[in-house]
Amino acid sequence: MNQYLKQIKEGMVNQNPIFMQFLGMCPTLATTTSVSNAVGMGLAATAVLICSNVIISLLRKFIPKEIRIASYIVIISGFVTAVELLMKAYLQSLYNSLGLYIPLIVVNCIILARAEAFASKNPVLPSAIDGISMGLGFTVSLILISSVREILGAGTWLGLPIMGSWYTPATIFILPAGAFLTLGILAALVNAIKTYIAAHPRSLKMITADTAETVAVIPDEAIVGGKETVTETSTPASSDTEKAETKEENSEKTEAADTQDAVLQEKPQKAEEQTTSVSKSTEDTEASIPPAQSDATADGANTDAADTAIPESDIDTPESAAMESVTEPVEETEPQASDNTYSETPKQNNSVIADSETVESEEKNLGTTD
Repeated sequence: MNQYLKQIKEGMVNQNPIFMQFLGMCPTLATTTSVSNAVGMGLAATAVLICSNVIISLLRKFIPKEIRIASYIVIISGFVTAVELLMKAYLQSLYNSLGLYIPLIVVNCIILARAEAFASKNPVLPSAIDGISMGLGFTVSLILISSVREILGAGTWLGLPIMGSWYTPATIFILPAGAFLTLGILAALVNAIKTYIAAHPRSLKMITADTAETVAVIPDEAIVGGKETVTETSTPASSDTEKAETKEENSEKTEAADTQDAVLQEKPQKAEEQTTSVSKSTEDTEASIPPAQSDATADGANTDAADTAIPESDIDTPESAAMESVTEPVEETEPQASDNTYSETPKQNNSVIADSETVESEEKNLGTTD
């Protein structure tokens, strides 16, 4: 049942053939000069819609795909002919006012579109409901447009004067230009209301909650001695909205907690990935260094460690200070003595060589004299 109600709502509001889909513009603009013409056209199109949808749904498995459009037109034209003959027999004035637009229902885009899009793909009952919903949407739209045009263009509604003798009718609304103006204004209003309701669903729920009436509830405990005591309890719709809001808040909190847990789980994984990547890079560099080079680097590292190591003598302690005071004179005198010895020995050697040369020269001189 809810499915069918939703389907009727879709046909009358969300998928309205005139204000939303802009289908069937020819009869919409031509037959809305008065409300009576609009009602007659709307009911005739609705009857054709329902009957054609039912027959097409029954024959959907027997009609070949290659000739389905021609088959649909033949079925629709049969029902249009029946409606035209009935109107000619029982509603002569309406038949005369609508004229040529009754047979043009055969090529109405609404009927052919619903046959192709819905009736040829669904069972009989949903197809019949679809015809009812689209027919009602088409009829209501025609009544709205024709009411505005008749009231402003003639000052009457269904032929009854409602504006009084003081009103001067605006004949432009009876003309084709007035049909276009009325259609555009009403379509804009309907779409604006629809978008506002879609953008503010909570405000609509609050309005319905404020206008909710109290419901009389008779509990079992209130029935005493065959007499019923009625207690009034209010059932505002705001409780449902509050429950929905609490559910939304709880779902948002759970989603936030899940995201935080996911982030916390990702952090250690990223740290482990970084450490593994660093260790892999160090292993690769060590593997790329040759053995000799690695030994050299190791020796260099040892020497650097030895150079950077702090000797015990550099530590400022009383004992080290005393030892420095004792050893400093010794360290200064020993190098001087060594320098003197190294500097004096060459001089002594030179003097000895000079003495030996003088002795040899004297001996030579004595030999010559002899």
